[in-house]
Amino acid sequence: MKKVAVIQDLSSFGKCSLTAAIPVLSVMGVQACPLPTAILSAQTDYPSFFYEDLTSKMQYFEEEWSKLNVTFDGIYTGFVTGREQIDNIFRFLDKFYHKETLLLVDPIMGDRGEAYKLFTDDMLVRMKELVECADVITPNVTECCLLTGLSYEKLHNYTNEKDFLKALEEVGTIMQQETGAKVIITGVNPPSADTDKQFIGNMYLDGDRTFFSATPYNGKSYSGTGDLFASVMMGSMMRGEDLKKSIQLAEKFLSAAINDTSLEQTPEVAGVNFEKYLGMLL
Repeated sequence: MKKVAVIQDLSSFGKCSLTAAIPVLSVMGVQACPLPTAILSAQTDYPSFFYEDLTSKMQYFEEEWSKLNVTFDGIYTGFVTGREQIDNIFRFLDKFYHKETLLLVDPIMGDRGEAYKLFTDDMLVRMKELVECADVITPNVTECCLLTGLSYEKLHNYTNEKDFLKALEEVGTIMQQETGAKVIITGVNPPSADTDKQFIGNMYLDGDRTFFSATPYNGKSYSGTGDLFASVMMGSMMRGEDLKKSIQLAEKFLSAAINDTSLEQTPEVAGVNFEKYLGMLL
Protein backbone atom coordinates (compact mmCIF):
# COMPACT_ATOMS: atom_id res chain seq x y z
CA MET A 1 0.00 0.00 0.00
CA LYS A 2 1.30 3.43 -0.93
CA LYS A 3 2.00 5.90 1.88
CA VAL A 4 1.51 9.66 1.90
CA ALA A 5 2.86 12.00 4.56
CA VAL A 6 0.12 14.58 5.19
CA ILE A 7 1.44 17.80 6.75
CA GLN A 8 -1.60 19.76 7.94
CA ASP A 9 -3.49 20.83 11.04
CA LEU A 10 -6.00 18.73 12.96
CA SER A 11 -9.27 20.55 13.61
CA SER A 12 -11.87 18.60 15.56
CA PHE A 13 -14.80 20.49 14.03
CA GLY A 14 -15.06 21.93 10.52
CA LYS A 15 -14.34 18.77 8.49
CA CYS A 16 -11.15 20.16 7.03
CA SER A 17 -7.41 19.49 6.83
CA LEU A 18 -6.54 16.10 8.38
CA THR A 19 -10.13 15.09 9.14
CA ALA A 20 -10.83 15.53 5.41
CA ALA A 21 -7.56 14.13 4.02
CA ILE A 22 -7.36 10.92 6.06
CA PRO A 23 -10.76 9.40 5.10
CA VAL A 24 -10.41 10.40 1.44
CA LEU A 25 -6.93 8.94 1.06
CA SER A 26 -7.92 5.83 3.01
CA VAL A 27 -10.93 5.03 0.83
CA MET A 28 -8.76 5.58 -2.25
CA GLY A 29 -6.42 2.84 -1.05
CA VAL A 30 -3.64 5.02 0.35
CA GLN A 31 -2.15 5.04 3.84
CA ALA A 32 -2.27 8.56 5.25
CA CYS A 33 0.56 9.32 7.71
CA PRO A 34 -0.35 12.59 9.46
CA LEU A 35 2.21 15.13 10.64
CA PRO A 36 0.07 17.74 12.43
CA THR A 37 1.12 21.39 12.17
CA ALA A 38 -1.37 22.47 14.84
CA ILE A 39 -4.30 21.09 16.79
CA LEU A 40 -7.55 22.99 17.14
CA SER A 41 -10.83 22.26 18.89
CA ALA A 42 -12.52 23.74 15.79
CA GLN A 43 -11.31 25.43 12.63
CA THR A 44 -10.60 29.14 12.87
CA ASP A 45 -13.89 30.40 11.39
CA TYR A 46 -15.69 29.25 14.54
CA PRO A 47 -16.36 32.08 17.04
CA SER A 48 -14.28 30.35 19.72
CA PHE A 49 -11.64 27.63 19.59
CA PHE A 50 -8.61 26.17 21.38
CA TYR A 51 -5.40 26.30 19.35
CA GLU A 52 -2.00 24.73 19.92
CA ASP A 53 0.83 25.42 17.47
CA LEU A 54 3.06 22.37 16.90
CA THR A 55 5.95 24.04 15.10
CA SER A 56 8.45 22.93 17.76
CA LYS A 57 7.13 19.34 17.66
CA MET A 58 7.32 18.74 13.91
CA GLN A 59 10.98 17.75 14.04
CA TYR A 60 10.23 14.84 16.38
CA PHE A 61 8.00 13.22 13.77
CA GLU A 62 10.77 13.66 11.23
CA GLU A 63 13.37 12.17 13.59
CA GLU A 64 11.25 9.21 14.64
CA TRP A 65 10.20 8.42 11.08
CA SER A 66 13.88 8.52 10.07
CA LYS A 67 14.64 5.89 12.73
CA LEU A 68 11.98 3.67 11.16
CA ASN A 69 13.63 4.07 7.73
CA VAL A 70 10.21 4.76 6.23
CA THR A 71 9.74 6.08 2.72
CA PHE A 72 6.78 7.93 1.26
CA ASP A 73 5.25 7.64 -2.19
CA GLY A 74 3.70 11.06 -1.74
CA ILE A 75 3.95 14.15 0.44
CA TYR A 76 0.96 16.45 0.77
CA THR A 77 1.22 19.83 2.50
CA GLY A 78 -1.69 22.02 3.54
CA PHE A 79 -2.32 24.55 6.31
CA VAL A 80 0.79 25.93 8.01
CA THR A 81 0.99 28.57 10.71
CA GLY A 82 3.90 30.57 9.32
CA ARG A 83 7.33 30.74 7.73
CA GLU A 84 9.01 28.56 10.37
CA GLN A 85 6.70 25.67 9.59
CA ILE A 86 7.55 25.96 5.90
CA ASP A 87 11.23 25.87 6.91
CA ASN A 88 10.41 22.62 8.75
CA ILE A 89 8.74 21.26 5.62
CA PHE A 90 11.89 21.96 3.59
CA ARG A 91 13.93 20.04 6.15
CA PHE A 92 11.39 17.21 5.92
CA LEU A 93 11.69 17.22 2.13
CA ASP A 94 15.48 16.98 2.39
CA LYS A 95 15.03 13.65 4.15
CA PHE A 96 11.93 12.16 2.58
CA TYR A 97 11.41 13.70 -0.87
CA HIS A 98 13.08 11.61 -3.56
CA LYS A 99 12.90 11.36 -7.32
CA GLU A 100 9.99 8.91 -7.16
CA THR A 101 8.05 10.89 -4.52
CA LEU A 102 5.09 12.99 -5.63
CA LEU A 103 4.66 16.33 -3.84
CA LEU A 104 1.32 18.12 -3.73
CA VAL A 105 1.34 21.60 -2.21
CA ASP A 106 -1.97 23.18 -1.25
CA PRO A 107 -0.74 26.75 -0.53
CA ILE A 108 -3.37 27.67 2.05
CA MET A 109 -3.07 31.41 2.69
CA GLY A 110 -6.50 32.97 2.16
CA ASP A 111 -9.91 32.84 0.52
CA ARG A 112 -12.59 35.11 -0.94
CA GLY A 113 -10.06 37.82 -1.68
CA GLU A 114 -8.63 38.05 1.83
CA ALA A 115 -5.50 36.57 3.40
CA TYR A 116 -5.89 34.65 6.64
CA LYS A 117 -4.90 36.30 9.91
CA LEU A 118 -1.70 34.26 10.21
CA PHE A 119 -0.52 35.36 6.76
CA THR A 120 2.70 37.41 6.54
CA ASP A 121 4.94 38.64 3.73
CA ASP A 122 7.68 36.29 4.97
CA MET A 123 5.26 33.38 4.72
CA LEU A 124 4.42 34.33 1.12
CA VAL A 125 8.11 34.43 0.15
CA ARG A 126 8.71 30.99 1.60
CA MET A 127 5.48 29.57 0.14
CA LYS A 128 6.55 30.72 -3.33
CA GLU A 129 9.75 28.71 -2.82
CA LEU A 130 7.78 25.67 -1.68
CA VAL A 131 5.44 25.62 -4.68
CA GLU A 132 8.51 25.62 -6.94
CA CYS A 133 9.30 22.15 -5.55
CA ALA A 134 5.81 20.76 -6.13
CA ASP A 135 4.58 18.31 -8.72
CA VAL A 136 1.00 19.54 -8.29
CA ILE A 137 -0.23 22.86 -6.82
CA THR A 138 -3.86 23.47 -5.81
CA PRO A 139 -4.30 27.18 -4.98
CA ASN A 140 -7.72 28.75 -4.84
CA VAL A 141 -8.25 32.01 -6.74
CA THR A 142 -7.16 34.16 -3.78
CA GLU A 143 -3.97 32.14 -3.30
CA CYS A 144 -3.27 32.25 -7.02
CA CYS A 145 -3.44 36.04 -6.83
CA LEU A 146 -1.10 36.12 -3.82
CA LEU A 147 1.44 33.85 -5.50
CA THR A 148 1.44 35.67 -8.84
CA GLY A 149 0.74 39.27 -7.88
CA LEU A 150 -2.53 39.36 -9.81
CA SER A 151 -4.98 41.83 -8.31
CA TYR A 152 -8.01 39.97 -6.95
CA GLU A 153 -10.07 43.15 -7.30
CA LYS A 154 -8.99 43.66 -10.91
CA LEU A 155 -9.81 40.05 -11.75
CA HIS A 156 -13.29 40.39 -10.32
CA ASN A 157 -13.89 43.63 -12.20
CA TYR A 158 -14.32 41.54 -15.33
CA THR A 159 -18.01 41.24 -16.10
CA ASN A 160 -17.55 38.80 -18.95
CA GLU A 161 -16.90 35.11 -18.23
CA LYS A 162 -14.53 34.76 -21.19
CA ASP A 163 -12.36 37.72 -20.11
CA PHE A 164 -12.29 36.51 -16.50
CA LEU A 165 -11.17 33.01 -17.45
CA LYS A 166 -8.61 34.35 -19.94
CA ALA A 167 -7.00 36.55 -17.26
CA LEU A 168 -6.91 33.67 -14.81
CA GLU A 169 -5.47 31.33 -17.42
CA GLU A 170 -2.69 33.82 -18.16
CA VAL A 171 -1.49 33.94 -14.56
CA GLY A 172 -2.02 30.21 -14.16
CA THR A 173 0.22 29.65 -17.17
CA ILE A 174 2.89 31.87 -15.64
CA MET A 175 2.74 29.89 -12.39
CA GLN A 176 2.92 26.61 -14.30
CA GLN A 177 5.93 27.76 -16.32
CA GLU A 178 7.77 29.13 -13.29
CA THR A 179 7.25 25.99 -11.18
CA GLY A 180 7.06 23.24 -13.78
CA ALA A 181 4.20 21.81 -11.74
CA LYS A 182 0.70 20.86 -12.76
CA VAL A 183 -1.50 23.71 -11.52
CA ILE A 184 -5.14 23.35 -10.49
CA ILE A 185 -6.81 26.63 -9.55
CA THR A 186 -9.82 25.80 -7.38
CA GLY A 187 -12.99 27.69 -6.49
CA VAL A 188 -13.18 29.56 -9.81
CA ASN A 189 -16.45 31.48 -9.87
CA PRO A 190 -16.64 33.43 -13.16
CA PRO A 191 -19.16 36.24 -13.63
CA SER A 192 -22.51 35.27 -15.08
CA ALA A 193 -25.12 37.38 -16.83
CA ASP A 194 -27.75 35.21 -15.18
CA THR A 195 -27.48 35.62 -11.41
CA ASP A 196 -29.71 32.59 -10.92
CA LYS A 197 -27.27 30.35 -12.78
CA GLN A 198 -23.84 30.65 -11.20
CA PHE A 199 -21.09 28.11 -11.59
CA ILE A 200 -17.95 27.23 -9.66
CA GLY A 201 -15.14 25.15 -11.03
CA ASN A 202 -11.48 24.30 -11.37
CA MET A 203 -8.89 25.27 -13.95
CA TYR A 204 -6.16 22.75 -14.78
CA LEU A 205 -2.91 23.71 -16.52
CA ASP A 206 -0.03 21.33 -17.21
CA GLY A 207 1.96 23.15 -19.90
CA ASP A 208 0.35 21.25 -22.76
CA ARG A 209 -3.31 21.98 -22.15
CA THR A 210 -5.72 24.06 -20.15
CA PHE A 211 -8.94 22.52 -18.94
CA PHE A 212 -11.80 24.23 -17.11
CA SER A 213 -14.65 22.29 -15.57
CA ALA A 214 -17.54 23.74 -13.56
CA THR A 215 -20.63 22.70 -11.65
CA PRO A 216 -23.66 24.71 -10.42
CA TYR A 217 -22.86 27.02 -7.49
CA ASN A 218 -25.25 27.68 -4.60
CA GLY A 219 -23.35 30.78 -3.45
CA LYS A 220 -22.11 29.22 -0.22
CA SER A 221 -18.53 28.61 0.93
CA TYR A 222 -18.30 25.46 3.01
CA SER A 223 -15.36 24.62 5.26
CA GLY A 224 -13.01 21.93 4.00
CA THR A 225 -14.11 21.63 0.37
CA GLY A 226 -10.67 22.70 -0.87
CA ASP A 227 -9.03 20.12 1.41
CA LEU A 228 -11.35 17.40 0.14
CA PHE A 229 -10.60 18.35 -3.45
CA ALA A 230 -6.82 18.36 -2.96
CA SER A 231 -7.04 15.04 -1.13
CA VAL A 232 -8.83 13.45 -4.09
CA MET A 233 -6.04 14.78 -6.34
CA MET A 234 -3.42 13.23 -4.06
CA GLY A 235 -5.22 9.90 -3.98
CA SER A 236 -5.58 9.94 -7.76
CA MET A 237 -1.87 10.62 -8.20
CA MET A 238 -1.12 7.60 -6.03
CA ARG A 239 -3.39 5.49 -8.24
CA GLY A 240 -1.69 6.78 -11.38
CA GLU A 241 -4.88 8.30 -12.73
CA ASP A 242 -5.29 11.13 -15.23
CA LEU A 243 -5.76 14.37 -13.31
CA LYS A 244 -8.33 15.73 -15.76
CA LYS A 245 -10.59 12.76 -15.03
CA SER A 246 -9.74 13.05 -11.33
CA ILE A 247 -10.95 16.65 -11.28
CA GLN A 248 -14.28 15.54 -12.70
CA LEU A 249 -14.50 12.76 -10.09
CA ALA A 250 -13.76 15.24 -7.29
CA GLU A 251 -16.42 17.62 -8.60
CA LYS A 252 -19.07 14.88 -8.65
CA PHE A 253 -18.08 13.81 -5.14
CA LEU A 254 -18.18 17.35 -3.77
CA SER A 255 -21.40 18.25 -5.60
CA ALA A 256 -23.18 15.30 -3.99
CA ALA A 257 -21.84 16.23 -0.55
CA ILE A 258 -22.71 19.93 -0.95
CA ASN A 259 -26.24 19.20 -2.15
CA ASP A 260 -26.79 16.92 0.84
CA THR A 261 -25.40 19.57 3.19
CA SER A 262 -27.58 22.28 1.67
CA LEU A 263 -30.73 20.16 2.09
CA GLU A 264 -29.89 19.66 5.76
CA GLN A 265 -29.23 23.40 6.11
CA THR A 266 -25.91 22.69 7.81
CA PRO A 267 -23.92 25.86 8.66
CA GLU A 268 -21.09 26.56 6.22
CA VAL A 269 -18.54 26.62 9.03
CA ALA A 270 -19.32 22.98 9.87
CA GLY A 271 -18.23 21.62 6.50
CA VAL A 272 -20.00 19.23 4.13
CA ASN A 273 -21.60 15.82 4.60
CA PHE A 274 -18.99 14.00 2.56
CA GLU A 275 -18.78 10.78 4.56
CA LYS A 276 -21.72 8.99 2.95
CA TYR A 277 -20.31 9.71 -0.52
CA LEU A 278 -16.80 8.35 -0.01
CA GLY A 279 -17.81 5.23 -1.93
CA MET A 280 -17.79 7.34 -5.09
CA LEU A 281 -14.00 7.46 -4.81
CA LEU A 282 -13.42 3.69 -4.77
